[in-house]
Amino acid sequence: MIDSYNRNIDYMRISITDRCNLRCRYCMPDGIKLCSHDDILSFDEIVMVCREAIKLGIVNFKITGGEPLVRRNCHELIKKIYALDGVKEVTLTTNGILLVDQLDDLMKTGIKSINISLDSLDRNKYREITGFDELDRVLEAIEKSIEKGAKVKINAVLHDRDFANDFLSLIALAQKYPIDVRFIEMMPIGLGAESMLVSNEDLIKILFDSFSNVISDKSKHGNGPAQYYKIGGFLGCVGFISAIHGKFCDSCNRIRLTSTGDIKSCLCFDKSIKLKGLLKMEDAEGVYEALSKSILEKPEKHCFEDIKNITETKKMTQIGG
Repeated sequence: MIDSYNRNIDYMRISITDRCNLRCRYCMPDGIKLCSHDDILSFDEIVMVCREAIKLGIVNFKITGGEPLVRRNCHELIKKIYALDGVKEVTLTTNGILLVDQLDDLMKTGIKSINISLDSLDRNKYREITGFDELDRVLEAIEKSIEKGAKVKINAVLHDRDFANDFLSLIALAQKYPIDVRFIEMMPIGLGAESMLVSNEDLIKILFDSFSNVISDKSKHGNGPAQYYKIGGFLGCVGFISAIHGKFCDSCNRIRLTSTGDIKSCLCFDKSIKLKGLLKMEDAEGVYEALSKSILEKPEKHCFEDIKNITETKKMTQIGG
């Protein structure tokens, strides 16, 4: 569906839980309030939303959380979405902790692309950021996913003054493996507003200062807005998603479904449309109309660069990664 600013909205990010098995300091620290299980959408309700979204031209879906793999039988939901007529792609974003144990079931669904969140290869820093010593399990998940034939993307958010060391060590993963290593600017939402905001402009400068054979890669790597670069001799690519310093609102193609059934068209603002009541009544036409309304009312652009005008106050885990 084309929105009011001539953007083709063909992508929905679906949060299936607000729970996570890590406690990353900028996303979900200890003590954060969680939803009641009764408030979380069932798989059948999510499938109903997807079915109506497809009618509007939304054919690409991303399963997120929280951590989606903490929800039992996540692969069954992916299978159900893929079974809908018109679906082009279903992908997954995970922290990787539970991925190896569920990988076979996930690959059988037809999923081809998996994003794995990893902010540091320094064991002590990883434990400091996440609250757990699970780095080895994440690295194993990367290798096993590649072995199974998945397209792997690493998502890294750098947020302290020692970011250069993390940046260069993470880039080395793209030298060793045929994967995309992407660096995502922290958005000033929830606890992210309290973190140090690292500019991708600084990271790109480090990239060019550190390597002499860097070229821009204009090929399509997925549904997102990342800007990619190839480095001579590397098996993979390095990407940058720059919500703050490389504003890409003019090409934004997504809406979001929260785990509690709210449709959000922009992370920056608190406006959302509630689907829960419509889903409980199995009102498919009402869901369709609500999705259409959300797309038509999608704002022209965010204002993350002007914090005082941001109206979203929820934590990121409450919205969906």
